[in-house]
Amino acid sequence: MLAALAAFTTWGLAPLYFRALGSVPPFEIVAHRVLWSALLLALMLATLRFAGGFERVGTALRQPALIALLTLTALLTSSNWLVFIWAIDAGRLLEASLGYFINPLVSVALGAIFLGERLRPLQAVAVAIACAGVGWRVWQLGSLPWIPLFLAGTFGLYGLLRKRAPVDAVCGLFIETLVVAPLALGWLLWLGAHEGLAFGNGTVTDWLLPFTGVITAIPLMLFAVGARRLPLATVGFLQYIAPSLNFLVAVLLFREPFDTTQLVGFALIWFALAVYSFDLLRAARRPAPRIQ
Repeated sequence: MLAALAAFTTWGLAPLYFRALGSVPPFEIVAHRVLWSALLLALMLATLRFAGGFERVGTALRQPALIALLTLTALLTSSNWLVFIWAIDAGRLLEASLGYFINPLVSVALGAIFLGERLRPLQAVAVAIACAGVGWRVWQLGSLPWIPLFLAGTFGLYGLLRKRAPVDAVCGLFIETLVVAPLALGWLLWLGAHEGLAFGNGTVTDWLLPFTGVITAIPLMLFAVGARRLPLATVGFLQYIAPSLNFLVAVLLFREPFDTTQLVGFALIWFALAVYSFDLLRAARRPAPRIQ
C-alpha cells in the first residue's frame, strides 16, 4: 500500500517539478528523462541484482518480436511524457489531468476491442458517460480535446501492449529506455552543437535535469511492487490520486482557468469513474465460483 501510494503521489505532484524546469524546452526534458532513467536502471540492475536482471535483459534482447513490441511501447510512453510536459509548460495541466482521469475507462474499452474482454453492464454505462463528457467538451470547444485524448490513448495502448510483453517491469522499462536512448542522445548532441542546450550552464537546472531519471524510474518500480501485492480494486481506487493531485495543482497553485463548461465535462467524467469504481468494488467482493 505504501509503495503504491508513494508512486501515485509522486506522479500527482510531478508537475511542480517540471514547472521548476520551465526554462528548459520539453524535448530536452524528455531526452534527459530517458537518458538518466536508463543510467539509474542500469545501476540498479548491476548493484541490487534484481534476480538476474541483466541475464533477463540479455534474453529479451535476443527476441526480435519482443524488441519490436518494446520499441513501440517506448515510443508510446516517450510521446506521452512529451505531451504531458508540454501541457504543463503551456498552462494546460487541467486538460492533461482529464486525460489521466479517463485513462481507466479507455483501458477497459481497449480490452473489449482488442482482447475480446466482455464489458460488464456498469462498465459499459461508465464508458458511455465518459464519451458523453468528451462529447460535451467537443460541442463546447468546437474541436476535439486532443491533449486528454492523446494522453489517455497512448497510456492505454501502452498498458495493453505491455500486458502482452513477456518481460518484468524493471527489465522492460530498461529496454524501453535503451531503445529511445540513441534518439535522446542525438537530440542533446544536436542542441549542444547549436548552443541550444540548457544543461551544463552551471545553474540549478544542472541538478534538476538528472533527477528526472529518479522521478521517472522509482515511481514505476514502486507501482509494480504495489500492483503485485494489492487487490485490483484497491489499485483501481488509488490510481485516481495522481490526476486528482494534478487537478488540484492546476487549479489551486497554477491558477489555470476553470469555468462552468469545464466543470460539466469533468463532472460527467467523475460520475463515470464513480460508476466504474462501484462496479470494480462489487466485482472484487463477489465470491469466486465454487469448484465441484
